[in-house]
Amino acid sequence: MSVTRAPATEQPPGGTPSAAVPPPTPTPARLPLWPLALMFGLVPLWWLLGAFYLGWPLLGALLLALLLARGRVPLPPAAGIWLLFLAIVVVSATQLPSPASLLTFALRLAFYLTALVVGVYVYVAARERADLVAVLTPLCAFWFALVVLGWLGVLVPRFALATPMEVLLPAGVARTPFIQDMVHATTAEYSPRSLNPIYRPAAPFAYTNNYGSAYAMTLPCVVAYTMLRRRGLLRWTLLASLPLSLAPAFLTLNRAMFLSLGAGLAVLGVRASLRGNVRVAASIVGVVVIGGLATLFIPITELINKRVDSSDTNTDRLSLYTEVIRRVQDSPWLGYGAPVNVDTVSADAPIGTQGQLWMVLFSHGVPALLCFLGWFVAAAVTCARATSAAGQWLAVVPVVCLVQIPFYGMANQNLAVAFFAVGFAMALTERERAPRPQPGRPPLAPALAVPA
Repeated sequence: MSVTRAPATEQPPGGTPSAAVPPPTPTPARLPLWPLALMFGLVPLWWLLGAFYLGWPLLGALLLALLLARGRVPLPPAAGIWLLFLAIVVVSATQLPSPASLLTFALRLAFYLTALVVGVYVYVAARERADLVAVLTPLCAFWFALVVLGWLGVLVPRFALATPMEVLLPAGVARTPFIQDMVHATTAEYSPRSLNPIYRPAAPFAYTNNYGSAYAMTLPCVVAYTMLRRRGLLRWTLLASLPLSLAPAFLTLNRAMFLSLGAGLAVLGVRASLRGNVRVAASIVGVVVIGGLATLFIPITELINKRVDSSDTNTDRLSLYTEVIRRVQDSPWLGYGAPVNVDTVSADAPIGTQGQLWMVLFSHGVPALLCFLGWFVAAAVTCARATSAAGQWLAVVPVVCLVQIPFYGMANQNLAVAFFAVGFAMALTERERAPRPQPGRPPLAPALAVPA
């Protein structure tokens, strides 16, 4: 007579109940990459539609919805610092001078929140893939958009287009200078009143400084991708795009772009020398040589000096910075909610602009600035633990951002670009530093061999 064992969850006759075995926890669904491709890969389309700025937070909301639907989302290191920053920003809305300022305040807050959502999404998507390099592909598509639209600014600098978004908005809203800059497509920034204007590529952004900022952030990511992928059409296309990108980048005449890239390469070079990483050192030399050759055809120093001599940009910035320091003493904890227009400075720009440091300090106060800077410092320290050549290049991005913060505004798409790169770099660093599985034991997580 056959004997059948009772299930463990049933009580044996005359015995004590056995411990119930909990059902296994279901594995969360893997995050798809198409939303990142939609957001970062279709930038030329969003620019033509006039939705590059106003539609960006909506694409971030799509990523947030997918994260919430997935559940059990691990946060990257130092995310708590950014959450505290967001909380202070929300409270600082009580300092807004008028209800009319609420719209622009909400847009800046949306960019801050979208950046965190992008960073978390990329971090999670990279951690759960054996081939995490695929997660970096949308940012490479963003790079191609910079190159192509940058060349458009070089070849047709006076091109302008009334976009569908501009037409759909109420006339009073669309004519607001701040909104007009975001929804009216232009390829370059220049002064139309000048007899001999200097054309500086800007597309897909409204301002050329944003273009230079994005270029400096994205370049290390492109180099990192070519190191992670040893073959393939995308790798060779990216390598070919590097020298092609120099003309529009150099013609932006962004001094802070050169300064931040130089600082990033210097930090990368020091780390490479201390670790004896020949591959990283060779890649730095390659990038510097390509840039040096470009200066033989583009008189960048002469053009920058000409621009500085023909404008009061340094004086205007200094007057704005001085006024911020003076006024923030009266409201150091929460700031003033938003930049304000005054006639007591030489610049036409509002107080609290011309640099993210000054915007955060003036708009949201000293604690918010400490959180903002603290997140980038924590990201730089965390990413610096990378051991691979690609990881070390990605670790340059928060360094580049720290140099740019006093000069460039980041309450725009570039903050999401920075979080994208940092989120990927953190996931890559965790993968590299994970303990190797012992013989006979299955690995705890899929591993990717990344050459140093």
